Amino acid sequence: MIKYITQSFFEILVLMNGGVTLEKIRIGIVGYGNLGKGAEIGIRQNKDMELVAIFTRRNPDSIKPLTEGVKVYSLDDAKNMKDKIDVMLLCSGSMSDLPVQGPEFAEMFNIVDGFDTHNKIQEYFESVDEKAKQSKKVAVIACGWDPGMFSLSRLFGEVILPEGKTYTFWGKGVSRAIPMP
Repeated sequence: MIKYITQSFFEILVLMNGGVTLEKIRIGIVGYGNLGKGAEIGIRQNKDMELVAIFTRRNPDSIKPLTEGVKVYSLDDAKNMKDKIDVMLLCSGSMSDLPVQGPEFAEMFNIVDGFDTHNKIQEYFESVDEKAKQSKKVAVIACGWDPGMFSLSRLFGEVILPEGKTYTFWGKGVSRAIPMP
């Protein structure tokens, strides 16, 4: 999925760069838990991307990236790298991290995140969208598994079979936070 998202970002960045093609998309990662490590693996599989930096709240010396030569910085240092990163992947938690980090980083970077608190997506979108528009940045939010990939697969199924019945493994309802009648 990250390949397709970043392909769209690449096209947007080319337009933002006056139509000049960038050599590689320079990526930063905020958060280096399972999601951040997975993002790093995805970046390594795409020759048009380059992982520039990882940002963490932990002691940067305690983080050992898989990608040789990638530096790890304190989260507070991200603001000093605005001109070195094209897209920042926010790989933090939806409960307490992303509601703060999303708007904060959308002021400085083009961002992608996997915010997944369904009943708060509209509120989160509005806060991120406001900051991204003010700073002329692009913010792609809530694009993980669900919402994200599972939502798209449900959409495709419903387009092909509009009278069909959608089943998921979440139990009653299409989504954990959106009950069905």
